Amino acid sequence: MDIQKTMQNLEKNGITPYFVENKDEVVPLVKTLINNGESVSCGGSVTLDETGVKALMQNGDYDFIDRTGLQGEKIRQSYIKTFGCDTFFTSSNAVTENGELINVDGNANRVSSICFGPKKVVMVVGANKIVKDVDDGILRVKKIPAPMNTARLS
Repeated sequence: MDIQKTMQNLEKNGITPYFVENKDEVVPLVKTLINNGESVSCGGSVTLDETGVKALMQNGDYDFIDRTGLQGEKIRQSYIKTFGCDTFFTSSNAVTENGELINVDGNANRVSSICFGPKKVVMVVGANKIVKDVDDGILRVKKIPAPMNTARLS
């Protein structure tokens, strides 16, 4: 895993990378990337929970679009609002050293918001998710996040 190579290739692919040494530095960095009063939302992400980013959205001076516990028409409306939010937060299932993002999504709310909609997307990605290439990324998805998400969401 080559973090510097990955960051250089993300930049070449039009993605601005940031680096912090540990998870305690994530929230202070995120605070510099969003403004008070902005509408923010997120995809389901253990990474956002573990780094404190979701708590920042819930407790900060932001218009947090929270889909937690919603069903039916209410969750559909939250997805629509999320699609038009100022900043969408998520993680990635894998990032290749070539700067490619690999994401698998149960209902496409995360992938669609990464590709279209929100004015800005901020991905919080641990070094553990950096892989050599797309094949390794797909293998990572099959071995790590897919089984974990199946257990967590069942």
